[in-house]
Amino acid sequence: MVPPSQGPARERLDRGAKITVTLLFAAWLIDYIDRLVINLALPSIGHEFDLSRAQQGLAVSVFFVAYAVCQIPGGMLADRFGAKRVTCWALLIWSAFTALTGLAGSFAILLVVRFLFGVAEGIFPGASMKAVAERTTPGQRMSANGVVQSSNAVAAVVAPLVAAPLIAHFGWRSAFFTVAAVGVFVYAAVRLWLPERERAEAGARTGGGTRTVVRSGTMWAFAGMFFGYDIIVWGLNTWVPSYLNQERGLALTSAGALAILPAGAAAVAVIVGGRLADRFEGNQRKVVVPAMLVSSIALVLMATASSTAAFVAWMTVAIASASLSYMPVFAVPLRSLPPELTGAAAGLITFGGQAGGVVAPTAMGFLADTAGFGAAFGFLVVGALLAAALACVTPQTTPAFRRALRLPDADGTPGPAPVSVSTEGETR
Repeated sequence: MVPPSQGPARERLDRGAKITVTLLFAAWLIDYIDRLVINLALPSIGHEFDLSRAQQGLAVSVFFVAYAVCQIPGGMLADRFGAKRVTCWALLIWSAFTALTGLAGSFAILLVVRFLFGVAEGIFPGASMKAVAERTTPGQRMSANGVVQSSNAVAAVVAPLVAAPLIAHFGWRSAFFTVAAVGVFVYAAVRLWLPERERAEAGARTGGGTRTVVRSGTMWAFAGMFFGYDIIVWGLNTWVPSYLNQERGLALTSAGALAILPAGAAAVAVIVGGRLADRFEGNQRKVVVPAMLVSSIALVLMATASSTAAFVAWMTVAIASASLSYMPVFAVPLRSLPPELTGAAAGLITFGGQAGGVVAPTAMGFLADTAGFGAAFGFLVVGALLAAALACVTPQTTPAFRRALRLPDADGTPGPAPVSVSTEGETR
């Protein structure tokens, strides 16, 4: 097998990798639908419990507090107990808490249940990305993960089509019961059919284990890049349905239908971004910087749009451009690290993204209450500019990344201690 430091080109997926991608696509799909349902239910929940917009945002953010905190431990659990086992644990437990969301009888109980739901989902991303890493070669990795992660955008299409009619006809609680049942089915499929680990990459073992990842300033910079990305994604996912319903006067089902175009564009963009990441052998700056600059311009135009059609059009441009950055953010670390560290690495980067999920819903809810939705949507530009800036100063290649983390080269030679990181993303 080609060592990671040689930067192999993208390869076709074999049968085991295809099965892995299919099953994990389904797992991520229900994962995202489970958490998106509450965004569609917020107007009904707010009405039933008499909540302000800031409180509604808190109901979303409390999930992300737990989800973010559990990212790194989840990756470490996957490294310790195996990706398949942790993935199955997560699916079963979060499906239970999805059902319990539908039973919440007060705002306080809702917050507790959503926090515990976040704990269960929080251990999943690191395990999922580790499962892909163990069943693919480095040259397949980001393309495979791109297909898996495109499920997030597909879920943004499916969730309104499924949940909005349920909420409209049977109440908001019915939507949570329905998606919980589907989650149990996906759990059974993953448990039965996910292939066992097939890849064992050659190369030197790292001396510091997961501590090498968790204590690295370079890894935290990649996490910060994903933080900027997810400010955009979760800000839009949380507040666009309420905005279209309350400010534009659209029925919830109509608002959900309008989400199909931007969500579909985002799904395609995530896949394209994964292929670009493999083609460029990482080098996130080539994708993230132009994508986020386009996204920031589109967000400003979206926030100031005078018509619903213009709002949706600019939102489509903004979310599709930002989604090109998804897999390139992960590319260099996941291509460069040995499989025994990919769980912790993926968990740490995802932690940064979910911290954006903590900040954006509540901050935007506060801005919407005090200054209007225009200011709330304008806030998302901060995320785009942060991601672009960090893409410029993080390592762009496997050799530079391994030097930054002081990892051994493929031949076992210890990497030199880095002194600084230049604006070109290479250690000096």
